[in-house]
Amino acid sequence: MSRYTGPKFKLSRRLGISLSGTGKELKRPFPPGQHGPGQRKKISNYGMQLQEKQKLRHMYGLNEKQFRNLFDKAAKMQGIAGENFMILLESRLDNLVYRLGLSNSRAGARQLVAHGHVTVNGKKVDIPSYIVSTGDVISLRERSRNLATVKEALENRNHLAAYLEFNENAMEGKYIRLPERSELPQEIDEKQIVEFYSR
Repeated sequence: MSRYTGPKFKLSRRLGISLSGTGKELKRPFPPGQHGPGQRKKISNYGMQLQEKQKLRHMYGLNEKQFRNLFDKAAKMQGIAGENFMILLESRLDNLVYRLGLSNSRAGARQLVAHGHVTVNGKKVDIPSYIVSTGDVISLRERSRNLATVKEALENRNHLAAYLEFNENAMEGKYIRLPERSELPQEIDEKQIVEFYSR
């Protein structure tokens, strides 16, 4: 299955979470479509597991194959599979570029990376799914630091995650430690995703 390119607001309302992080999509607290307000609420265990998986997959903007491969990698690691999975998702380069405030959205961050604007430890990396290690320094290339979209995103940034550092003058950020579960999206129940893939 290819990446979803349809209306993001409709998808957010269908899943019941804000995929952009702004909350603007959820002004109408019911699913889209003419039957949205009256849709029955009862949902099976499988349906709940599938919904949690879709929430997380669309939140990070991955296709099904990428998502499953990353889950399999997390399942082989020591510790709790669900938490490992969310930490791996959070450690993706496109996500960290978004978290540093260099882009207003993960899709925009993915584009910045894919177009070669981002470096890791001084070397150009144009793979959005690149897993960043703790201690790595993420920065923009010299010619990319004056991009209007980057300046606008930095002006709109209102929060920097505790596991990141950012130097405004050098336009570079550092991934100082792995995030804790309490610092990751609280609206996701990762245990349901583990159960979905364990079926």
